[in-house]
Amino acid sequence: MPGGALLGRTQGAGLRPAAVGPPLLPGMNRYILPLSVLGTAVGGAVLLKDFVAGGACPSKTTIPGKTVIVTGANTGIGKQTALELAKRGGNIILACRDMEKCEVAAKEIRGETLNHHVNARQLDLASLKSIREFAAKIIDEEEHVHILINNAAVMRCPHWTTEDGFEMQLGVNYLGHFLLTNLLLDKLKASAPSRIINLSSLAHVAGHIDFEDLNWEKKKYNTKAAYCQSKLATVLFTKELSRRLQGTGVTVNALHPGVARTELGRHTGMHSSTFSSFTLGPIFWLLVKSPQLAAQPSTYLAVAEELEGISGKYFDGLKEKAPAPEAEDEEVAWKLWAESARLVGLEMPLGSSERGQPLHK
Repeated sequence: MPGGALLGRTQGAGLRPAAVGPPLLPGMNRYILPLSVLGTAVGGAVLLKDFVAGGACPSKTTIPGKTVIVTGANTGIGKQTALELAKRGGNIILACRDMEKCEVAAKEIRGETLNHHVNARQLDLASLKSIREFAAKIIDEEEHVHILINNAAVMRCPHWTTEDGFEMQLGVNYLGHFLLTNLLLDKLKASAPSRIINLSSLAHVAGHIDFEDLNWEKKKYNTKAAYCQSKLATVLFTKELSRRLQGTGVTVNALHPGVARTELGRHTGMHSSTFSSFTLGPIFWLLVKSPQLAAQPSTYLAVAEELEGISGKYFDGLKEKAPAPEAEDEEVAWKLWAESARLVGLEMPLGSSERGQPLHK
């Protein structure tokens, strides 16, 4: 048959090119668009979560031979921070109240990092006696302390008090670290350049320092307000300590690590009901970090070479940001320092009655 005739017959019969791939099942077309939209939404949510959570510590600096103290390091952000710094070769001291859990954490970190310079020490921040004993042991046994990470905290607990009668959140989150840091200052100065990292929280913006009733002895107890006050106190302490340490080679910065899936929130009741878990679950998934991610800001402030000499700043994750206006008030910071020193029985250096008097000799 002539080619032209065949061509004409094919065209005339209305034949179509063969379809590529298997034919769609009846009714499947109606699912394509919704599935495509769902896939795009899920992908976008994952990317947004990564953006919100922040990334890994950008610094690759190692710290072989440097001594690091991390309070509250048997679980959560503290444990992950200790792990990150152990990977970088540091001599890590886990300072914890529960020694059994602390020993387990130290063993796990040693096994994962193959760094055998990871040790557990007892420190109960709700006891001034324990704090003084811990500090005395560090001063006596450690040649240097290069990095102090004040990580331990309690959050929105019932109206408990410390061994010395302080409201628990103020006592553990702030006063305990205030005393510990001051007791170790000479060791930190002798080890300069050295760094102090104070973990605060975004909640400090809702805080207020009530000098008339710091320990909630007069007014009705509000666990949320008490937590916010303790975290504001931590930022104010950071600012005032930075002023006092000028010229010593010791820097101090505060940070908000982000909201993490840790034991810290056990008293909040966020997951106590099926309704709250169901309705708020997607928001928690988006905003809440893993402990590993939440430990990246602490790691960054501890090791980053570009932060050498940076002091008195507040970081939200890996980025420096301005804290709440009250956290910038120098008069409030100095007054809080003086009252804190009185409460914990810390002698004020000669001449420190002048606001901002440096602590170095």
